[in-house]
Amino acid sequence: MSIRSSILKIKIKSIMKHIYAIVNNKGGVGKTSTVYNLSAGIARRNKRVLMIDVDPQANLTQSCGCDSSDNVYNSLLYDKELPIIEVKQNLFIAPSSMELSSFEHLNEVGKENILRSLIAKLEDKFDFVFIDCQPSLSALTMSALIASNNVIIPLQSHFLSSHGLKNLLTVISKTKQRLNPNLEVGGILLTMFKKNTVLSRDIADFTSSNFKNLVFKTKIRDNISIAEAPASQSDIFSYSPGSLGALDYGKFCSEFLARFNSK
Repeated sequence: MSIRSSILKIKIKSIMKHIYAIVNNKGGVGKTSTVYNLSAGIARRNKRVLMIDVDPQANLTQSCGCDSSDNVYNSLLYDKELPIIEVKQNLFIAPSSMELSSFEHLNEVGKENILRSLIAKLEDKFDFVFIDCQPSLSALTMSALIASNNVIIPLQSHFLSSHGLKNLLTVISKTKQRLNPNLEVGGILLTMFKKNTVLSRDIADFTSSNFKNLVFKTKIRDNISIAEAPASQSDIFSYSPGSLGALDYGKFCSEFLARFNSK
């Protein structure tokens, strides 16, 4: 291995510790809300945070009110720097667009490694990077898993969501074994939780019993403000600071940072 290759490998490994893929192959479980609100909450604590939208639906990009004319797809296609837009103080996004769906058909050797190399070029410009993935185990999602050091799994408190969790964890495990030895499960976050329903409580008990310390103690309760905030192109803290959604995501930010700092 050349000296240059060795340096690049060290650089990638050194920044990987703060890169999180937010993944679930089921849609509507709160991935985008979690990326935006976790990122915004951490940015409010004087950390520089980059969100990368690799979902062709571009819901995160739209939630931030960003123009996606220059987007992640152009970077993946032409191997050029990620376009980074400032959303607010300490909070930035690399936007997506529907063009990104063409990545699946891109005939490029090792295309799933391009995102990792683009993030490596950022060096130490950000304290945390969060990647919003599409609701499928696609080449884009695999790119995010290869580029990340940790995975956060938002899990809706419904039976069908929990049913697919074991399969998702198997995919993450195989990715770690075969493609990215740095990859770990950073945690499972219960979302859309309704504490007054037997189903939500059963899902919480099942998840805690089977996955133990992987499950975050914080649960994101079902709250209309979380759903309304994107329409105002706002995070939950700006849109409704007194809501249950803001309270829950605030607690989650604290728990996340405590878990991160303990590593």
